[in-house]
Amino acid sequence: AQLNVQFIEGKTFKIWREQLSKASYLQHTLSEKSEAEIANLLGLPHEKLEGWIAPDTYSYVPGSTDLDILKRAYQKQQKALDAAWQNRAENLPLANPYEMLILASIVEKETGVVAERAKVASVFINRLKAKMKLQTDPTVIYGMGENYSGNIRKKDLEMSTPYNTYVIDGLPPTPIAMPSESSLQSVANPEKTDFYYFVADGSGGHKFTRNLNEHNKAVQEYLRWYRSQKNAK
Repeated sequence: AQLNVQFIEGKTFKIWREQLSKASYLQHTLSEKSEAEIANLLGLPHEKLEGWIAPDTYSYVPGSTDLDILKRAYQKQQKALDAAWQNRAENLPLANPYEMLILASIVEKETGVVAERAKVASVFINRLKAKMKLQTDPTVIYGMGENYSGNIRKKDLEMSTPYNTYVIDGLPPTPIAMPSESSLQSVANPEKTDFYYFVADGSGGHKFTRNLNEHNKAVQEYLRWYRSQKNAK
């Protein structure tokens, strides 16, 4: 019988690791190992595995090891990242494939709408080029770790963590989730736009704007929509 384990994009290594540990008929060889030790076993040049494992459904036969599955998933992500890096647009403000992986993980977390990923990527690319801070909430949440309880307060945005893109310049030190191939591709070939901001539009997508003035109007629109939804209940 074929068994499988499904890794869903946008989740973290921590969540996938728990999932893998519950997979049946699998030899669990990694339960005592740290993330850095597992990264080492995979031959990764980093101590963090975040971002490096491809979201997909992996089939296995009884008696396979958890490391076998991670190896396959790592190789798949490496291939996808290499392909994205080789076929990238010119003049991206990214120094290496790892930076592309980091940005793809942010795009993955910022939108579930595949069709707008290249536009979301353009906002971050434009910001990096203009030396503006990325100011993206998912990085803040990742940096908060266990302290995140479902909402971000003003003091969280002001707190200095290596992942707080409201405080740091440029990209965080590692990816913040596992990006899909579509997020990698959207960072490799972002839309050409003059957008620097986006905000949720209430329909699951986002409204993109060029400057702070437009952005503030879009935020007010979203808040009006949000209040009308609450009142309708």
